[in-house]
Amino acid sequence: MEVINAIGRRKSAVARVYVSEGTGKITINKKDIEEYFPSAILRYVVTQPLALLEVADKYDVKVNLDGGGFTGQSQALRLAIARALVKINAEDKKNLKVHGFLTRDAREVERKKPGQPKARRRFQFSKR
Repeated sequence: MEVINAIGRRKSAVARVYVSEGTGKITINKKDIEEYFPSAILRYVVTQPLALLEVADKYDVKVNLDGGGFTGQSQALRLAIARALVKINAEDKKNLKVHGFLTRDAREVERKKPGQPKARRRFQFSKR
């Protein structure tokens, strides 16, 4: 099997994933997943598609992560891994889609408007 690549985005985070056959090692920006995501919850989010298809120990995942915070990065990585798994085996698409792993969360931060303290918050109105 050759190396399969996919991309995932969430907020301003971008994850580029390279999946190859291996022993289940996940490397993010040349660091191990435990070192990059110390939180067990974020590691769980990243490995959800692999655990669902029970292929966590079949593939090695190499990742380039850029932008955003740790939550956005973990969710971008989950999307990228799910997309790569679909490229490897198209029959897995239905199962991943049912669990929502192939849906791109399009919510972005709204920009701040001039004359307001935040995007939607306005200064307190004074009649007198």
